[in-house]
Amino acid sequence: KNWYCYGKAVAEMAAWEVAKDKGVDLVVVNPVLVLGPLLQATLNASTIHILKYLTGSAKTYANSVQAYVHVKDVALAHIIVFETPSASGRYLCAETVLHRGDVVEILVKLFPGYPIPTKCSDEKNPRAKPYKFTNKKLKDLGLEFTPVRQCLYVTVKCLQEKGHLPIPKQPEDPIRIQT
Repeated sequence: KNWYCYGKAVAEMAAWEVAKDKGVDLVVVNPVLVLGPLLQATLNASTIHILKYLTGSAKTYANSVQAYVHVKDVALAHIIVFETPSASGRYLCAETVLHRGDVVEILVKLFPGYPIPTKCSDEKNPRAKPYKFTNKKLKDLGLEFTPVRQCLYVTVKCLQEKGHLPIPKQPEDPIRIQT
């Protein structure tokens, strides 16, 4: 019932059929969950995915995995396949796959002032395993992916700058020097 992903898959299948019928050389870049700075003023599903862990609206994290990529890498992937005559087929545009527990762990280290959940919503089942994928085709064309830690950092900073996320007050230094 993931209608967004289903819609993307059906649209790509239709594009391949039309390309075949029309004799068009189709190359497809398939990005995963895209992080990084927002160009628009409004939130999108990808940033809401991160924002919920910072605002306190998510009290736990899901026992699931997700693949991530920086928006800059998605743009570069499109340029690279467009400018490479030998490019063909499908290109998975993903830097890495992380368990949601790993995502919140990174967020806690980078932004400890937020109420980031540290408990999984499903502690009965084994931890979901990351799925295997390869981004070798894009790497072979010269794309160097932005590490997910940097993607998360830039995403949160953008959310702060655009006013979607308040900057937490820093605790006062308990050590005071008398002058």
